[in-house]
Amino acid sequence: MSEENPEARAWNADAVRDLRNRMGLTQRQLARCLGVRQQTVSEWETGIYAPRGASVTLLRMVSEEGGPAYNTGPPGERKDE
Repeated sequence: MSEENPEARAWNADAVRDLRNRMGLTQRQLARCLGVRQQTVSEWETGIYAPRGASVTLLRMVSEEGGPAYNTGPPGERKDE
């Protein structure tokens, strides 16, 4: 039985959408940053699928590059909330 990575669970639909909106990116632009399709970002934001594996790591890296408002993780884990 494998335990789910808590960091992966934190990147839910709202967290992905919030990051993208705060960075002022379109779904297409975020997809290019992450090396995924725009449809993948859309599916994450609607909750059809959740980011996993390397995508979780890349989301964290992009959020860290976004400045202090992002560098503590997805919503609910940031110190500014």
